[in-house]
Amino acid sequence: MRGKGRVRSVVARANSKLSVQWAAALLSGSTLLSSLLGIYRERLINGMYYDTYKVGADAYVAAFTIPDFMFFILVSGALSVSFIPVFNQRLATGNKKSAWELSSSLVNFLALITLVTSVLIIIFADPLVRYVVGPGFDEQGRSLAVSMMRVIAVNPFLFAVATVLSSMQQAIGRFTFLALAPTIYNIGIVVGARWFTGGINIFGWQVFEGGIMGVALGVVLGAILQLVVSSLGLIGTDFDYRWKISWKNKGFRRVLRLLPPRSLDQGIDYFNSIVEINLASRMAQGVTRAYQQASSLSLMPVNLVGVAISNAAFPRMTERLAEGRPDLFKKELRSVMRWILWLALPIAVITYFARGYVVAFVKNGGDLLIANILGALVISILFRTIYHIMARSFYAQQDTKTPLYISVGTITLNIILAVIFTFAFGWGVFGLAWAQSIVAVVEVIVLFVILCRRMPGIFTRDFIQAAVKMVLASAGMGAITYATTQLLQLQSSDMSFMSTFPKFSMIVLVSFCVYVELSVLLKLREADPVLGRLYKLFFGRLRR
Repeated sequence: MRGKGRVRSVVARANSKLSVQWAAALLSGSTLLSSLLGIYRERLINGMYYDTYKVGADAYVAAFTIPDFMFFILVSGALSVSFIPVFNQRLATGNKKSAWELSSSLVNFLALITLVTSVLIIIFADPLVRYVVGPGFDEQGRSLAVSMMRVIAVNPFLFAVATVLSSMQQAIGRFTFLALAPTIYNIGIVVGARWFTGGINIFGWQVFEGGIMGVALGVVLGAILQLVVSSLGLIGTDFDYRWKISWKNKGFRRVLRLLPPRSLDQGIDYFNSIVEINLASRMAQGVTRAYQQASSLSLMPVNLVGVAISNAAFPRMTERLAEGRPDLFKKELRSVMRWILWLALPIAVITYFARGYVVAFVKNGGDLLIANILGALVISILFRTIYHIMARSFYAQQDTKTPLYISVGTITLNIILAVIFTFAFGWGVFGLAWAQSIVAVVEVIVLFVILCRRMPGIFTRDFIQAAVKMVLASAGMGAITYATTQLLQLQSSDMSFMSTFPKFSMIVLVSFCVYVELSVLLKLREADPVLGRLYKLFFGRLRR
């Protein structure tokens, strides 16, 4: 018993409340670690199937689409932005009983809904693949996609419960286990790719033959492990769970009213991905996987910067409005927006010029098709990163409808442009990428205009001048990045991670140093803490 108490104490200390700065650093660091594991995961899968079994690689992508869509439309980001403001209001007024009752009801409600959804996906997997996500697949690819989809169908249920638990921790400023969850999920998939694909034997009896289906089993393993880690994060929070849905709880009813607009927003956004997979499946074998790889690579910096920082800042933004301090809310938003913009601009520039290296990390030796698609998606990297904090400024005001209306319009535009660019203009898969980039720009501009009208003076002259200076610093850095990539070109002999990583690291180091120096010359305050940390790192010990 004493050992259990000691473990519980250690977990509780690890799950202590963090400041916004530390939370952002932790989430960004964990996102980076998860992204690196994701790169290793994709490298494994591509090495085994992309060149030699394109049908299987495409089927694997299609199998994810419907389960992920149902998770996004029912839970995902919809939960955090609708649940956290209401949950925090209950805690702020000292009504902890109502807060825990709200949490229990939400866990039970979403678990029930997603369990039914998972069963329906298993039943209707064949028509979903045949008519929705894989109409262009041959019979072999369609059959494989159906089998994998039925395995992955349990994910919406597992993810739903884990997401509610993580949102509770995010709301009260505890991010440690929330940050660990995505990494654990990727570890599960890596285990599946490395060991389950070779088959599973128990006491000499082969219970599973292996192949790419082993990766699907790894996905389920990762989802289970993520749920376990999310549950550990509740230790020390005094969460009082109840096996019932409290329909009379006003907070629960409030979340249910806020949930549909954001859920539709998420669902519509992911519906666009379904359309893209549908269109890509009609092209050559391997194109579906290539487009998915480029899209995933473009989302890594978005998650690393935009999502991580926005998630860390969101609880504080809701608190400012709950306290009746819109002035502090505006100040907080400007500060976070500047940091996101200062980081996103150089990342987008480096990604564009060094995209061959970026692709080489997920595909041994690189791939020209994936690299060119990624180049067309670079604009979306910048604006998708900005989008997350812009959207959360509305969610903090408990307004989930405005982003929904904007998403309906922009996703409709995205689908129209994708069809026109792909078939009418004959751009093929690049039409999908350019449609996504154009719509990302439009979406951020519309959010920006509405927010400025709703809160006059939210973006000051100083903010706009700083944004212009960041663009100038990025342009100057871009010239150096281009020159460095030409000097350290990716060679045909660079077939391993160890041969490409040093060159890419040099490109990033030189580019970022130039960017920081230009930021200092342009008097951008975001460079000061970076220089301070570097000074302490290199000269602090020497001074002591």
